[in-house]
Amino acid sequence: MKEREDDRIVMTLDAGGTNFVFSALQNGLEIINPIVLAANSADLDKCLKTIIAGFEQVKDALLPKVPVAISFAFPGPADYKNGIISDLPNFPSFRGGIALGPMLEELFNIPTLINNDGDLFAYGEAVAGFLPKINGLLHENSIEREYKNLIGITLGTGFGGGVVVNNQICLGDNSAAGEIWLTRNYLHPKSIAEESVSTRGIQRVYSKLSGDKIEKTPLDIYEIAKGKIMGDKEAALQAFKELATVMAESLANAITLLDAPVVIGGGVSGAAEFIVPQLISHFKSTISDQGAAKPRVIAEVFNMDDPESLKQFLNSDSQYVQVPFSDKKVAYNEKKRIPIGISQLGASNAISLGAYTLALDYLDKKNLYAMDLQKEI
Repeated sequence: MKEREDDRIVMTLDAGGTNFVFSALQNGLEIINPIVLAANSADLDKCLKTIIAGFEQVKDALLPKVPVAISFAFPGPADYKNGIISDLPNFPSFRGGIALGPMLEELFNIPTLINNDGDLFAYGEAVAGFLPKINGLLHENSIEREYKNLIGITLGTGFGGGVVVNNQICLGDNSAAGEIWLTRNYLHPKSIAEESVSTRGIQRVYSKLSGDKIEKTPLDIYEIAKGKIMGDKEAALQAFKELATVMAESLANAITLLDAPVVIGGGVSGAAEFIVPQLISHFKSTISDQGAAKPRVIAEVFNMDDPESLKQFLNSDSQYVQVPFSDKKVAYNEKKRIPIGISQLGASNAISLGAYTLALDYLDKKNLYAMDLQKEI
């Protein structure tokens, strides 16, 4: 991984509605103790001054080293390409559009990149997590196949997503790519997928089926499903089944469009044993085409965290076919295969690494453009 050999320093921020966590990365690794400050998200003036103060503290902690960029994530949709944040549920004071990126760029005099956390999660897993692991296993097993695309999913308070295409982050023309949370809810068509694929969805289903009026956390419901604590086990299992079923249909559409592996992160991914098998079962189901049954997902999907499924995935179907009118043969992968698995880095680390790598990519492209311009002159 080239990022592990890059000495440039990028300042980062994990922006939560309650706390801001500031840090800095070099060689793809955190090099200072994180600085935690209250977000003051309901007060615009305090919030902006907190962000400035946080990055100033990081800059001071780095001395005599100097950062080359700022790169971080904000949760939810915004005009990320222009660094404008607005109308986010966790940041009520950002109504109407706040030029956060340009403000930081002017104050610190270094490039500032802000992106959606789902996009950066997918990019981090693509450059240093799930995708390199899969491609490494293929190489070790002499399988002539390489994956360059990735769908990243985060499961927590919301249903986040990000897309990597041909090893590059896909932001969309309106900074709105990967917004899978807004897809139609398969079980409740008049609502969005996130109403089921979220912590509130798990809690709602469990409360409804169990009749339990005492609010349970998703971790409580997971432990009830495992039989570790008292509660309605069947209701708990059903809560995760609904999440997985709705998630599966949204992902089936995404896989059909993008033909890409899927990596899952976020707090709720800890319940993968109740989620991933249901996803794969849905992918293996059929859909009607003028009365004829067609596979819901054309590719076969393999669970990389299940030893038997991984073994099948690595059982190469590659063969060589003759080139007509030639003595040459070429590799032919007859079956379409999609790997799916849990985050290799953890969502927070993947987001930070995605932000770091994206900043380096931006600087490299900027330098190449300047060199090309100089040649023309």
